[in-house]
Amino acid sequence: MEETTATVSAFAVGLTGGVFLGLSARLGKFCTLAAIEDALFAQNTTRWRMWVLAMATAILGVFAAEILGLIDPRQAHVIASGFNPVSIIVGGLMFGVGMSLVGTCGFGTIVRLGGGDLKSLLVFLVLGISAFMAASGPTALLHVWFIQPWTLQGDLISDPRLHVVLAKLTGGGANLFPPIIVAVLVSWVLSDVKFRSRPNRIAWGLGVGLVIASGWVGTGYFVHDEFDPQPMVSYTFIYPVGTTLMYAMTSTASQLSFGIGSTLGVLLGAFAAAHHKRELRWETHDDPVEAKRQIFGAFLIGTGGMYALGCTFGQGLSAVSLLALSAPLALASIWLGAWLGILYLMEGSLTGLWQTADRVTGRTPAE
Repeated sequence: MEETTATVSAFAVGLTGGVFLGLSARLGKFCTLAAIEDALFAQNTTRWRMWVLAMATAILGVFAAEILGLIDPRQAHVIASGFNPVSIIVGGLMFGVGMSLVGTCGFGTIVRLGGGDLKSLLVFLVLGISAFMAASGPTALLHVWFIQPWTLQGDLISDPRLHVVLAKLTGGGANLFPPIIVAVLVSWVLSDVKFRSRPNRIAWGLGVGLVIASGWVGTGYFVHDEFDPQPMVSYTFIYPVGTTLMYAMTSTASQLSFGIGSTLGVLLGAFAAAHHKRELRWETHDDPVEAKRQIFGAFLIGTGGMYALGCTFGQGLSAVSLLALSAPLALASIWLGAWLGILYLMEGSLTGLWQTADRVTGRTPAE
């Protein structure tokens, strides 16, 4: 299919930001699962503070773009599709468990692949296929039959954005809340003396947040074409993995997109950073057990990410930047799923999982 100016432009926007994100993971150590592990088991919140700083920066960037009339966040799929807490929780839990079984998320899979990790190639393939299955295959039917009917209705959540809902509840102006939320997040981030002394961490967090905002503005404003409309999207790494695979197989029958550009951009950025740091290593599975675990984990990531309307990036940063009502619920579900998955890997059984959970939380079996 012939490419248009709009599709090529969207691809270029995604590619540019994707390269930066790939660099941020390799050079800035920007990683979701590592942030969760550090916070839960090492009481180290440095990576999580980077993530929250990126959230705050992205929220501020999107808010400014909306005030200036550059974008309408209601056009984003995560907002336009409504609010289904059951889908978000189920998908988030699946994604979190899958992430722990694989050892990273969809974004991290692409980053690892860029560094020569052949294990991630298998995860990449299974993740992309399972995402398409959840979009228009058998697992999509399960979602339509059993989960989609739980989508909530009502005037309060007709626009499922946190600041809009708060405005309806309090009678205040919706535009009052985003700056307050950003101020709270930044205050927490900078409350740690050690983090304030790490300007490189601060710089990477700010940079990632700006890239997330640039995705919305790039596709919602700069790429806008009334004769060739493109979806307003930002960075997420579930469905785009599937579209990248599809384009690789059927480029004459499909078109470039922002998602394909972002996926390739992360791959190129990660490869460049790995080459710069001399970290390029060809790696593969140690045994069939590891391969089986990662295949199952990749399926959970792809399916859960589609049910939850995004991954650690899609919900954890892109949806957060819109202040989508689904974002905090998705993040909490992903955290819980990842925690349970990590505990299971530590003990190797469900019984051991709960015993370890008791030890980690300081509870005794009798409690």
